[in-house]
Amino acid sequence: MRLAVIPARGGSKRIPRKNIKAFCGKPMIAWSIQAALASRCFDRVIVSTDDDEIAAVAREWGAETPFTRPAALSDDHTGTLPVIAHAITEIQQAGVSLEAVCCLYATAPFVSADDLISGLDRLEGEDVDYAFSVTSYAFPIQRALRMTPEGRVAMFEPERFNTRSQDLEEAWHDAGQFYWGRPEAWLAGRPLFSARAVPVKLPRHRVQDIDTPEDWQRAEWLFKAWKAASGENV
Repeated sequence: MRLAVIPARGGSKRIPRKNIKAFCGKPMIAWSIQAALASRCFDRVIVSTDDDEIAAVAREWGAETPFTRPAALSDDHTGTLPVIAHAITEIQQAGVSLEAVCCLYATAPFVSADDLISGLDRLEGEDVDYAFSVTSYAFPIQRALRMTPEGRVAMFEPERFNTRSQDLEEAWHDAGQFYWGRPEAWLAGRPLFSARAVPVKLPRHRVQDIDTPEDWQRAEWLFKAWKAASGENV
């Protein structure tokens, strides 16, 4: 069985109730649930939450909430790996055999069904533990600046000052949308970022961290532009 797990705890601090706050007309989590269902990759789409209201919204949009996430896995310091491992254990204890598990973030409205399908294809087609979404940095990271204690600037890599941008290696970062993985990799806590993982490349205009009100506003602008370019109304 292929399983989608959407982590969605209730204790968001920077944007209260972020997982179910209205984003372009729908609860934020609804976009992830709909993409998962539309991809037809999954036998089950579940939401791992400690919050009754989030669970109710998730069910309204077509996901299952077969268990309540324990408080020990719902604080600000719990990472993704133990949350997904807990969900896998809960499902396996019901006698279900899993072949692939995808962690899909609740705050990823730009995720598409096609990208989820691409991730599954890469996981199943290669000898790897994970396949996850990445995008490229818009500016060469080798020419990044830092602020000094004196309020001045300094390069992280001053030896790159005279290197042309086009001669620098392109750098990528986690897009924060989805992570396909093999159940045994999740349960063993194997690292996501390693030679045992393959990337699913996304364009930069469909990647946006949403941690502040400013991020939220920018994400809605980008989302509406993306949908308009696709001929869809939001």
